[in-house]
Amino acid sequence: GFIGGLVILEKHMSGTMVIVMSSVLVLYLGGAKIRHFAILSMPAILGVIGLVAVESYRLARWETFLNPWKDKLGSGYQVVQSLLAIGSGGIFGLGLGQSRQKYLYIPEAHNDFIFSILSEELGFVGASVVIVLFLLLIWRGIKIAVNAPDTFGSLLAGGLISLIALQIIINIAVVTASMPATGMQLPFFSAGGSSMVFMLSGMGMILSVSKFSSKKNL
Repeated sequence: GFIGGLVILEKHMSGTMVIVMSSVLVLYLGGAKIRHFAILSMPAILGVIGLVAVESYRLARWETFLNPWKDKLGSGYQVVQSLLAIGSGGIFGLGLGQSRQKYLYIPEAHNDFIFSILSEELGFVGASVVIVLFLLLIWRGIKIAVNAPDTFGSLLAGGLISLIALQIIINIAVVTASMPATGMQLPFFSAGGSSMVFMLSGMGMILSVSKFSSKKNL
């Protein structure tokens, strides 16, 4: 809560969401009971509503989520352009490097909305392959956590794979207008050296846990 509070002061709500949700998952893996989370859920929900209400841009993002086409040249511009990019890709895409929306149409096309460009260039088939690969990565991370040789290794692998999984889910949900727009990179795809360093470091630690796991269980 303390770390999440510091992040929310920086007005990075999506980062706070990832920190809090991954912490909840680690606590659950560590043995916390469902009723503990049920008791805390109501004040947490009220807190989220309060955070949205006190900042006008967050409220605007929620209204845009409900109908991005209402203000397609204003608050809904980025989401609408993202959906146009995804739709333009069709089944097989326009071809690698052939995206049109990345040329000053989608803001942050190289970062938060890279999945839209990927979908435009590789189409439904290519985007589906990427999602399946992400699902396989998450499944393998969960399996490593379950078969870890000790509790610390299990919590370490589980926490790291939850961090990666949450970022993937939030990013893809945002670019497909499945949740209100918020800044979140797509692991291993978005531009940014620091993100890549930490993602690869996390994967290295997960692989370290798997190294000492029972091979027959993996």
